Amino acid sequence: MKTFIKSIKNGVLNFAREEEGAQIVEYGLIIAVVSIALIVALSALTGSGGTTPFATFVARVTTCLKGTTCV
Repeated sequence: MKTFIKSIKNGVLNFAREEEGAQIVEYGLIIAVVSIALIVALSALTGSGGTTPFATFVARVTTCLKGTTCV
């Protein structure tokens, strides 16, 4: 019985020391920050008037993704 309890204790300690889960969370946070930065940068490039070539391109892609005719 003592060896069974000892093996459970060792298993719990090994699980607590494992670092793979923390790395996955860190990568997820990095991806989230990069995504937010890209959204902010793209919104700044399109401008408020929507007359820049990039804003026109974004509007065309949005139209195509909505399922209407693509030009």
